[in-house]
Amino acid sequence: MKSRALNPLKLDVESFAREGGSLDGEWPAAELPRLADTAAPEAPASGWPAVRWAAEGEIRTPRGSEPQIWMRLDAQAQVAQTCQRCLQPVVEEVAMSRWFRFVRDEDQAAELDMDSEDDVLALPRVLNLQELAEDELLLALPLVPRHEVCPEPLPLAEPDELEEEAEKERPHPFAALAALKKGTAGKA
Repeated sequence: MKSRALNPLKLDVESFAREGGSLDGEWPAAELPRLADTAAPEAPASGWPAVRWAAEGEIRTPRGSEPQIWMRLDAQAQVAQTCQRCLQPVVEEVAMSRWFRFVRDEDQAAELDMDSEDDVLALPRVLNLQELAEDELLLALPLVPRHEVCPEPLPLAEPDELEEEAEKERPHPFAALAALKKGTAGKA
């Protein structure tokens, strides 16, 4: 059989799995637009290292059932996001490794996905591995990016200043009661 070049942006998953295929490569981080949108303004995705990825397909035949289409996808990226403490760029290593099972349609995928710990997807005519890897990397991002120890000390006000500010902002607890009493005292 003639070996053909596989396109990760238009992958025939069923053929890929039947052939026990494997692919790997790199994509510039800026080519993953949703991942690039998470970049700190001072560290755009164009300056990030390339996103590394690998995929392999296989057919599994459990006892007493029909063959199943499976694909493993691994991806690693280094992203620079804004630290939520100091507001400076923080570099994060993000990685994912996951097996996906492909089934014939959305209904079957939804039914099996609810009952299984495996990721179950409907078998597409062609699969864009770059989009799938980007989805999974986005899910692997930290919810709150921050340095373990921020590179610059955080600006803190003196304790006396903080206390004075709090006093200015906090209304007297009985001020509303006094205003009510003044308004009704003249009518009695």
